[in-house]
Amino acid sequence: MRKGQTKGEEGLSKPVRTRVKQSQYEELEKLVKQSKGETMSSLVRKILEDRPIKVFRHDESLDLVMEELAANRAEIRSIGININQMAKLFNTYPELKLKIFYANRGYERYLLLEYKIDKLLEKVDALAKRWLSE
Repeated sequence: MRKGQTKGEEGLSKPVRTRVKQSQYEELEKLVKQSKGETMSSLVRKILEDRPIKVFRHDESLDLVMEELAANRAEIRSIGININQMAKLFNTYPELKLKIFYANRGYERYLLLEYKIDKLLEKVDALAKRWLSE
């Protein structure tokens, strides 16, 4: 697509030039930086057309928390896989002693899983309070 053409609209053939105060320009620059894929021209066009502007925020303080949540998710997933494997073994063996053995191991894993999920829910609860308070 050539410069001055937009998808689904007539070409943008009429340039508009204006001057703004330094504070207004800084505010527009800030919006451009916070909007993905926006240019100053497209931002001003959206403002003139009264269209919504999407602003993306990245809170670096949450990076560590998000990594920890991802690690917890992976750990919970692996524990769930282990429980499924033990359930398969439990159902494979007809002997009562082996069934009791795998049932006990499965229960131990379940208790570990329950603890991990409780920890995860505490973190999500703290994050929800933080996000919803803004």
